[in-house]
Amino acid sequence: MDYNTFYNHSIENSEKFWTEQANQIEWYANPNTILAKDENDYPIWYPDGELNLCYLALDKHIQDGYGDAIAMIYDSPVTQTVKKYTFQQIKEHVAKLAGGLQSLGLKKGDTAVIYMPMIPEATFAMLACARIGVTHSVVFGGFAPHELAIRIDDCKPRVVITASSGIEVDRLIAYKPLVDEAFELANHRPKKVVVLNRKLGARVPFKKYDVDYEALVYGSEEASCVALPATHPSYVLYTSGTTGKPKGIVRDTGGYAVALKYAMTCIYDAKPGEVFWAASDVGWVVGHSFITYGPLINRNTTVVFEGKPIKTPDASTFWRVIAKHKVSIMFTAPTAIRAIKKEDPNGDFIKQYDLSSLRIQFLAGERCDVATLEWYQQHIPIPAIDHWWQTESGWPMIANMMGIETLPIKAGSAGKAVAGYDIRIFDESGEEVAAETEGYVVIKLPLPPGTLMDIWNDNARFQAGYLAKFPGYYFSGDGGYKDQEGYIYITGRVDDVINVAGHRLSTAEMEEIVASHSAVAECAVIGIEDALKGQIPLALVVTKSGETIEKFQLEHEVVKLVREKIGAVASLRTVLVVDRLPKTRSGKILRKLLRNIADGVDFQIPSTIDDPAIIEEVAYNFKINKIGVFNR
Repeated sequence: MDYNTFYNHSIENSEKFWTEQANQIEWYANPNTILAKDENDYPIWYPDGELNLCYLALDKHIQDGYGDAIAMIYDSPVTQTVKKYTFQQIKEHVAKLAGGLQSLGLKKGDTAVIYMPMIPEATFAMLACARIGVTHSVVFGGFAPHELAIRIDDCKPRVVITASSGIEVDRLIAYKPLVDEAFELANHRPKKVVVLNRKLGARVPFKKYDVDYEALVYGSEEASCVALPATHPSYVLYTSGTTGKPKGIVRDTGGYAVALKYAMTCIYDAKPGEVFWAASDVGWVVGHSFITYGPLINRNTTVVFEGKPIKTPDASTFWRVIAKHKVSIMFTAPTAIRAIKKEDPNGDFIKQYDLSSLRIQFLAGERCDVATLEWYQQHIPIPAIDHWWQTESGWPMIANMMGIETLPIKAGSAGKAVAGYDIRIFDESGEEVAAETEGYVVIKLPLPPGTLMDIWNDNARFQAGYLAKFPGYYFSGDGGYKDQEGYIYITGRVDDVINVAGHRLSTAEMEEIVASHSAVAECAVIGIEDALKGQIPLALVVTKSGETIEKFQLEHEVVKLVREKIGAVASLRTVLVVDRLPKTRSGKILRKLLRNIADGVDFQIPSTIDDPAIIEEVAYNFKINKIGVFNR
């Protein structure tokens, strides 16, 4: 079937289409109702179906005779470890871990937080929770105790599962002290902390609430899969919001399983048995959908990679992994390719490896610039597919659907709407705009299966943030436009969330931290273009009257504050001290104007500006400090 026919069928015969997709997975109880609405009048899928994600990922394949097939390859250049696991081996480990969690009192409907590095046990913990109906929330291991504490207070886990350490390029990060500090900061206190000791030399302070991971697994009986309603919340994943308070995106079970099977086959064109590598982290949505659940449900071998695209040990790492493990389909962020390109501009490392197994390269997490796309295709002449989605969607919304029809690639575009998503471009009044006209990217309800159900314990925020602006449509928070052929171009966020190397971070939260410094009177944090990370934060501060702190000292202290509160992922390194900030007459800081000046984008001075002369001041300040476009 060609793309247009397939897409039109998904929109015009939505329930029939999603019935067909639901038939591609195995249910304990097949759904009779395909689409309904919840108590808040929001669409839900397969409400009377029952199934289990862990069963689909592991047990089903064993029953089908694939128990000895390789399900996972763990490749860790930072510990110089490569290990392979069969479906049978993972199932036995996961079932015992699930039994151990039950022995700690966890049951269907409880929550657990997973705070682990990129190791197989992180995925095992996710699968063990799914096996017994415990809603998991994975927190990225790079987040500081403050951020972990916020998430603990929001989802109120009975148990936290962690490891002794994570490893960065040049250092060991002890996780257990961070967890203990988060416990001191949090109002909610989980009952137990399950600790995997990696025995790499990190400090592991013992507390009365600690449980040894290995003893728990090997001392427990295997737990069976629990039949769960399709609407059961499989996990909560936190993403930055404009208020600074993270939003707990709630994912269902049934719609998610259907969507992932569909995405693996129709978007990624992954054949069962092939090696699929998403070079991401389990702390992000990619790690949930396309490291853990998606590939395993589709009976692909998934790669769990603990390392970086460069410096572990060099820019050849990705190509070594592809060649060594015969990867067929890879998924990474454009940031990673840019980092490799910077270290190896002529692609000399690429020429040293046999990459003939690689069929398709997918890119997402941020917009892929044309230069990066062209560099990749120059050195690896296979389809390099940019595509667009969000934590909220859980799987791609815009893509070149490689399993249906390979459409021409247009550099700068994320492709066309994925079948199932009715994507429109609206103006401020909610009217659809003409082709080539930029506006708000919205999706007509109902969203397809597997997308967000709600915000954890905050339906009012869910309604206000996603549904209220354009009734009957999901508001993505991104701007963009369609061309005459239906290709969609995403131009970036329209709120105060920035994308740093694929990590969505709230500038409002950073501003709150910067403003907490005793020398700061007011501040603004904006995201400016960066050749490597896509965007990086820049802080502009006005110091208090009479303040004598040296600029370099203030910068050092503010950067340290942000690192302590958010983590190194924030990448704030530059703090500019200014006499004043551009504002409207009502006192609103003109952040978009600041971004445009820094990025060298054409702008109009708003008629509401308090003092137009400040524009020249800002531009001069950026120029002498070599900020943004003035650094090129």
